[in-house]
Amino acid sequence: MNRKLMRRVLAIFLCLLVFAPYVLSSEVSAGKLKPPNETFTPGQWFLGDRPTNYDSSKAPIVFVQGKNGSSTSWYGETTYHGVNDMYTMAYDAGYQTVFVQLYDAAGNGSEDQYTNGRLLASMLGEISRHFNGQKVNIIAHSKGGPDTQAALIHYGAYSYVDKVITLGSPHYGSELADLSYSWYAGWLGELLGMNDAGTYSLQVGEMAKFRSVTDSNPNRSKNKYYTVAGTNKGPALSALSLGGAYLSFYGANDGLVTVTSSKLPYGTHLFTDNTIDHDNIRQGSKVFSRIEPYLRSTAVSQLSDNTEALNQTDTVIQSESSNYINGDMLSDSQLSDNIEALNQTDTDIQSESSSYINGGMLSDSQFTKNEIYVPATTRGTIFVYTASNDTTVELVAPDGTIMTASGPIKDDTIISGASLYSFQLDEFIEGSWTVQMKATNAKDAYLLVSSFDEPEKIVLNMAGKGKADQTSFTLKAPKQDGTTRLSFKFRDPEGNELKQSIIPNTTNGAEFTSKLPKVSKPGVYNMTVDMTTKHPNGKESVRTLVRSVYIE
Repeated sequence: MNRKLMRRVLAIFLCLLVFAPYVLSSEVSAGKLKPPNETFTPGQWFLGDRPTNYDSSKAPIVFVQGKNGSSTSWYGETTYHGVNDMYTMAYDAGYQTVFVQLYDAAGNGSEDQYTNGRLLASMLGEISRHFNGQKVNIIAHSKGGPDTQAALIHYGAYSYVDKVITLGSPHYGSELADLSYSWYAGWLGELLGMNDAGTYSLQVGEMAKFRSVTDSNPNRSKNKYYTVAGTNKGPALSALSLGGAYLSFYGANDGLVTVTSSKLPYGTHLFTDNTIDHDNIRQGSKVFSRIEPYLRSTAVSQLSDNTEALNQTDTVIQSESSNYINGDMLSDSQLSDNIEALNQTDTDIQSESSSYINGGMLSDSQFTKNEIYVPATTRGTIFVYTASNDTTVELVAPDGTIMTASGPIKDDTIISGASLYSFQLDEFIEGSWTVQMKATNAKDAYLLVSSFDEPEKIVLNMAGKGKADQTSFTLKAPKQDGTTRLSFKFRDPEGNELKQSIIPNTTNGAEFTSKLPKVSKPGVYNMTVDMTTKHPNGKESVRTLVRSVYIE
């Protein structure tokens, strides 16, 4: 090797030495930083690295993940958007970080907010003692929000925490959870074993119950709450986009949670972003710079002050409401606004639907067919959940053209473990469309959900929580030619059919009123309404609405 070539090689080598730290830094900034120690045992927690620019005036950040999540939700791969750089960005900003493992981290399904909340409360006490009584701030994703509120409000961990920022949290539940417990999803749920405590707890009725005992508790005012929401439904034909299509009847959403559900009446809503879906709402590059200014504070308390709180972690506290929100006295107008919001679980919640929903067992010897009549040309989406990933799923157009479904993809959002097939068309022409499905084995089931952009929809007004035999509801039929009839299917908290019929009163031919049936025990009941309209041409269109309600 000549001297000139050696000089070039040496120069390249020196450049690599000089710029290597910048290469590594680039990888870190891309979200590749991981905590030095990990544990995935529920009830254990661990620290992130102490930053070189650590600022002791900044409160440590405790990350609380969502349903079926673990600590890797904050530094591992997201579902659709690559590596999450949240931990990296917090580290670069000089924050000490802490990661907790709730029961979901074991990979055996999700738990409800009380079970996870009690575990989280015990960990927050240990974390506070580790930091000599310094309060921490919490960033929570999705169901991590209700889990955090259970820990702070019902299990006395409020004294360890200053602020809570929730990212896409279903504070009022998700209608997708209602769907998973609906009459038509029963067969699929039995095969998959999908209906766990975490999904059950996210039903609108169950969260109405949770809100009633949480928002009236004086511990609710001991911490400051901030909320963030998104309105992007994720990548095309993803589980989020299909879930978002269904949720669109209930309002703007991130593919899993509506904007309305993500807000707390006594919290500060920081922003709603139309580029954020339920997956990347936890991503540092998407939200950290905008929530970080609210994390720049610390509060110190003595461990002796926390003794009372530690002794409360074995009981559930339910008390009278307080008129103080976030430590500040409310004005009369603010107070009335918040009282109205706090009481909304006992007043009517309006739900709309232009969906056709069905479900059941599948045969491996012949097609199971569902005819869907579309009375006028429209956009729409049809998706089918099945227990198997090799089910034949086809759509037959009115002219006989047969289309094969996109997919399957695995759903890890609400109906965990199901295979998801879909059809998304810019134009469903007027006429009868048929979804036909055939299993490849003897044990398969399906849940079919269609969502159409029809101008007229079924409208339900019903409270999220009410008393047995005293809760009224109103149903409004779409304005269109033809006659309408209703059928109701009820499931009790154990998923059994409720053998009581409802005969609504008709006020004007398009509006129906009735009361929920009398039940023998309290709990969340799921109501599925099928509204069948017979059109002048003799064709019948069926549209379905699903809602849960907590009956005291």
